[in-house]
Amino acid sequence: MHGRLPLTAQTHRRLVVKVGSAVLSGPQGRQHQLAIAAQVAALRAEGREVVLVSSGALATGMQKLGLTEKPKSMPGKQALAAVGQPTLMLLWEQAFSWYDLKVAQVLLTAEDLAHRHRYLNARQTLETLLAWGIVPIINENDTVMVEEIKFGDNDQLSALIASLVGADLLILLSDIEALYEADPRTHPEAQPIPYVERVDAGVLRMAGDSPNRVGTGGMKSKLLAAEKAQAAGIPTLLLPGTRPQSIAEALQGAPVGTLFAGGQRRYSGRKLWLYQLPKPQGEVVVDAGAAKALRQGGASLLPAGILEVRGQFGVGEAVRCLDEQGNLIGVGLVNYSAAELTRIKRRKTREIEALLGYKNTDEAIHRDYFALASELE
Repeated sequence: MHGRLPLTAQTHRRLVVKVGSAVLSGPQGRQHQLAIAAQVAALRAEGREVVLVSSGALATGMQKLGLTEKPKSMPGKQALAAVGQPTLMLLWEQAFSWYDLKVAQVLLTAEDLAHRHRYLNARQTLETLLAWGIVPIINENDTVMVEEIKFGDNDQLSALIASLVGADLLILLSDIEALYEADPRTHPEAQPIPYVERVDAGVLRMAGDSPNRVGTGGMKSKLLAAEKAQAAGIPTLLLPGTRPQSIAEALQGAPVGTLFAGGQRRYSGRKLWLYQLPKPQGEVVVDAGAAKALRQGGASLLPAGILEVRGQFGVGEAVRCLDEQGNLIGVGLVNYSAAELTRIKRRKTREIEALLGYKNTDEAIHRDYFALASELE
């Protein structure tokens, strides 16, 4: 875990760079923002493409209104984000204008990426912006977010975006310089870890959950983001966002921050998308026979094997499949809505048309659109 592999032997043509709120807030926030724009411009000058994921709408709103604490209510947070987001983008636009670079604002929610067609549309938009030489600046759409459609924080969003655009490297710029053996705020003797081959339970135990005053994630969130990126074969760099040349130094092989190996890509396409879904839309409970067929036989799920349908979801949305004991079997895309599955559960495929008046397909979930829990671990 402690030896570091160089990045210099690898080609990183497309990067996703995430900037945390703590880096952009406070007396030095603007200075840090200008330095990050300079680093992104330098990457662009080297022929690389960069997608920027920027936190800071709430923090910028707080500064604009002279607040010292975030509102506790969801409407208050949403309103504060609405105040801060335009200013945040204006500051980025001004920072990049020094290098004759144009920027584009992209606001997303978890719901946007939980629908396959929206996911693909988002990817096409980002690909077009990159082809035009524009720096996309992405943020979670805090103004409309509710708990059900929230990514959790921009660390998680950045990992999803890295997979979405097929990035070669994910960079997390934080106010914390690296992953430490223990939380350095409470264990000052803790040493930084330069290289992590795999994010496992032992690595996750090193992290604290508590965020800073203006952010929403802690070190654990960054490790979970690195874990998501690893599943797609994408390495992650955790770097000090307050250090002006940290990206260039790390790409040149200097021992700055922590490098998480990308490893072997475990899956791609729809299964990668299923693995990284922010929140499946519902659940179906299946009988023992269906559970065995899904786990061992690589079979599709038929309506006859469904015992219970939970939640509200439409055709093509993702649901969790559980056995009768409540254990997760996997995640898949349904061919019928929750209401339709409720009507045809425990029934033979030949009965579907008589029950619904039509039949989309025999399968409730086709095996090509299902990922086992063992694949998602």
